[in-house]
Amino acid sequence: MPQIQLIPASVEGALDAAEEAVDLLLDSGRAPGEVLVITTGDPHPWATHELSFGEASYWAQHDAGDDVFYADAAALDRAASRPVVVVALNGGSEETAVGALPTALTRAGVLLIVCGDPQRINAMLGAGV
Repeated sequence: MPQIQLIPASVEGALDAAEEAVDLLLDSGRAPGEVLVITTGDPHPWATHELSFGEASYWAQHDAGDDVFYADAAALDRAASRPVVVVALNGGSEETAVGALPTALTRAGVLLIVCGDPQRINAMLGAGV
């Protein structure tokens, strides 16, 4: 079972919190390819940019595993496991968020970092685990 780390953040601040978490992970020696970032609301700007070139090239980058990969919660089923998964609860439907956490937990090898409202996260993890 991966370790779970909660980072308190507002819906508006969740993506920034996730970015900071990724920076800390990379600074502490994690390889970029070991990190998967999931968003429940608006996609990360990187994902939006990469998807503008088409799904095929976007997922090819995921499969190459050279860099941090950003995916929408809806695409979580398609994402492969990585040692660290960071989830930004940056909006989206409650259903999406509740569904994302248990799946993210199965994708995280050693660490799941969740950025959002701690009470909400605890309730979701309690419901989903």
